[in-house]
Amino acid sequence: MANKTNNFTDSQTEYVLETSTAEMQIPDEDTLFDLAELYKIFGDSSRVKILFSLLSREMSVNDIADELSMTQSAISHQLRILKTNRLVKYRREGKSLIYTLADEHVTQILQLGVEHLLELK
Repeated sequence: MANKTNNFTDSQTEYVLETSTAEMQIPDEDTLFDLAELYKIFGDSSRVKILFSLLSREMSVNDIADELSMTQSAISHQLRILKTNRLVKYRREGKSLIYTLADEHVTQILQLGVEHLLELK
């Protein structure tokens, strides 16, 4: 299997992960910290439910609240955290904010998590 190089760049950190069968470079400390913070976001089942709800379609706070039987306030609080961590994005439609997943990476994270859990059963 050939090595695959993935380049990840943001405004503060640039690093390269070398992926092979058994080896991966350990990222720098700042990147490791950011990765740990990202995974913490998935530690709340309400946030994970919201992300799964957004897999199939764009939704307003009201739509998400209705689908998950949660209060609008609780949904707004969780969406703020998800937005701050670039897992969701929104657009304005009149007075409403319409939310969607930020990008394909979020979908992949959710899919891989489920695959991993099913593999363990």
